[in-house]
Amino acid sequence: MSAKPVILIVDDEKNTREGLARALRGEYAVAEAENGLRALEWLDAHSADVVLTDLRMPGMDGMALLSRLLARDPRPVLILLTAYGSIETAVEAMKRGAYDFLAKPVNLDRLELLLKRALSEGRLGEENRRLKAQLEEKYGFENIVGESPAMQEVFHTIRQVAPTRTTVLIQGESGTGKELVARALHQCSPRAQGPFVPVHCASLAPTLLESELFGHEKGAFTGAVERRRGRFELADGGTLFLDEISEIDASLQVKILRVLEERRFERVGGTQPVDVDVRLVAATNRDLKKMVEEGRFREDLFYRLYVVNLALPPLRERDGDIVLLAQHYLKTLSAEHGKPLNGITPEAMDALLAHDWPGNVRELRNVIERMVVLGNGGKLTVRDLPPSLRAPAAGRAETESRAGRRLRDAERRLIEDALRRHKGSRIRAAADLGISRRTLHRKLNEYGLRDLRAGEGR
Repeated sequence: MSAKPVILIVDDEKNTREGLARALRGEYAVAEAENGLRALEWLDAHSADVVLTDLRMPGMDGMALLSRLLARDPRPVLILLTAYGSIETAVEAMKRGAYDFLAKPVNLDRLELLLKRALSEGRLGEENRRLKAQLEEKYGFENIVGESPAMQEVFHTIRQVAPTRTTVLIQGESGTGKELVARALHQCSPRAQGPFVPVHCASLAPTLLESELFGHEKGAFTGAVERRRGRFELADGGTLFLDEISEIDASLQVKILRVLEERRFERVGGTQPVDVDVRLVAATNRDLKKMVEEGRFREDLFYRLYVVNLALPPLRERDGDIVLLAQHYLKTLSAEHGKPLNGITPEAMDALLAHDWPGNVRELRNVIERMVVLGNGGKLTVRDLPPSLRAPAAGRAETESRAGRRLRDAERRLIEDALRRHKGSRIRAAADLGISRRTLHRKLNEYGLRDLRAGEGR
């Protein structure tokens, strides 16, 4: 039987600390510390899976403890306990690396759910970090960065599919890193010692693309002064990556289908078959299934390509990865350009988090490179951002940042919980939350909490 997960409870209030410990013992191994310094002393000799800490404590508060824990390897998952009036600080802590927060008094059912989720995601994150470390050590894929659930799934699929010879279709918006994933599939496969040959189909005219893919014989057309091997031959024993395969015309689709089915083809102007052993990885930023329905892409080729479909999430759907990627690019690009930069201010990071990133990871990298090149040392600030991301405060109010949305969600959740605890009483709920009845009334209207409000009348 595996050991119980270890929870370290850090709180200067003895009753709170001991009450949580009693509730958690049995399913978890529980340790206690009365402040941040004592917690660090305990962690010097032991390890914890989750640190459950009060935000406000004498000596070393929860924010200071978070900063110290982030420097540890491996670092535990940190969950904050906070009063209603400190929610904004708790959200700031989440931006810095805390997992989540709970308001006091702690709802034990919610705590249990949060612990299970945190432990599950922590294990996935550790697995992802191990996989990334293996990839980086062996193959140098330092640019595949991400710890969001969506990217965890990508890494899981790469690990499962890479050892096989099956065809893979990578789908994703422009800039999501399709070629990086294709290279990872190749380098993690038994074909890693063979060639990886990329072809960007959209950049070549159909007549040129056919010769590029299949080669040509001497005299096949004007200018063909000698035999030339195509990309399929050059990729023999390795991987051929066809980027934007949706742009290939119907006649070439037929030839590609034949290669996949028979593993042979003829050069342009040739009659002798050429046998090849190639693993095909294709990519597109378009909806191939819709193109099939519209008659713009061959159905038989689509299903040959669609053996394994690897969908890359856009950056706007990768919660948490923007901070990780920004820090990664800051580190690598500041070294590349010889600029001694050591971080990004919270205000600048908020602006990065508020942006939708239509150009995805590629756009983020370009923005960070611009900031690094123009930065004057120390930390990157709002002044270093491109003008399009340097929105004035009034404009920023129109478009809520991700951090802002999380804060609103947390506030709404707290109000709902308070009203349920007090059976709909606005007076008691407002007192519990530490706000006026008028403020609570305004918040109820703001969040449209009519059902919870309607039954109380007190």
